[in-house]
Amino acid sequence: MIATPLELSITTSGTARSTITGHPLTADEVSKINAYWRSSLYLCLGMLYLKSNPLLKEPLKPEHLKTRLLGHWGSDPGMAFAYVHLNRLIKKYDQSMIFLAGPGHGAPAVISHAYLEGTYSETYPDKSEDEEGMGKFFKQFSFPGGIGSHATPETPGSIHEGGELGYSVSHAFGAAFDNPDLIVVTMVGDGESETGPLATSWHSNKFLNPIHDGAVLPILHLNGYKIHNPTILARISHEELANLFRGYGYTPYFVEGDDPESMHQAMAATLEHCLQEIKTIQQEARSTGVAKRPRWPMIILRSPKGWTSPKEVDGHKLEGFCDRTKSP
Repeated sequence: MIATPLELSITTSGTARSTITGHPLTADEVSKINAYWRSSLYLCLGMLYLKSNPLLKEPLKPEHLKTRLLGHWGSDPGMAFAYVHLNRLIKKYDQSMIFLAGPGHGAPAVISHAYLEGTYSETYPDKSEDEEGMGKFFKQFSFPGGIGSHATPETPGSIHEGGELGYSVSHAFGAAFDNPDLIVVTMVGDGESETGPLATSWHSNKFLNPIHDGAVLPILHLNGYKIHNPTILARISHEELANLFRGYGYTPYFVEGDDPESMHQAMAATLEHCLQEIKTIQQEARSTGVAKRPRWPMIILRSPKGWTSPKEVDGHKLEGFCDRTKSP
């Protein structure tokens, strides 16, 4: 039976719901991960909006703001959330890993982490980790003479811009082929998922050899909206969505909600499980020499568009609504 539109309206509010349960993080780890995430989000907002007054030491005035805004706050919180959790895995397991950001104009999420990690300042010393450097770092984003709103080639370590929508999954598999120790995590926007190249590239898992190739861990970011419209995959039932990706040959694991503390626990537990599943698949194939086609894990992350922002300002919806940050 086909579900009605009302049945397809799945809320993301409240405590996290996830396929893999557990609380792998201590209270201190949750606090530190959340603080790091919020630091990233502050940098994202600064890049999008500010051309001066980077630490808000004086009351915000119109002259502090960019007159033309280009970039997406909507996709940044979910991408930054995934990135900080992946950093935890890299550190815990000394794992070789790369992150490919698919959503268009979502560069603040990855650039903010490059700045927090010190890589950006190392590459561009004038974007130093102080008030003056942060001011330059903010102003340059989508600004004349600055950098683009994608992870353009100027971004340290960038091999995928995330602006020409539809190629994140195919690029991820290209990076994993003949690279046996690498795990490529690719974040796929639910708007991006509606493009022809992306819809086709889900089948790339048929060509991945667990003996001599690395692994690809896709994270489908279901935040519900493209720039101005709802997305298809966020409007189908949970069961239909799971069956779709099982049909593609994946094992889908869901992480859904908007409560930060429980979402951190759910994401940490899910990523730990997926990493161990990938290792088990590879170890079995490499010890036996038999290259079967496994059902690789993937994550479906359902969080609100513009997560953590106010739900409404002056009668305009923000969190959980289509992204209007990209203005004409």
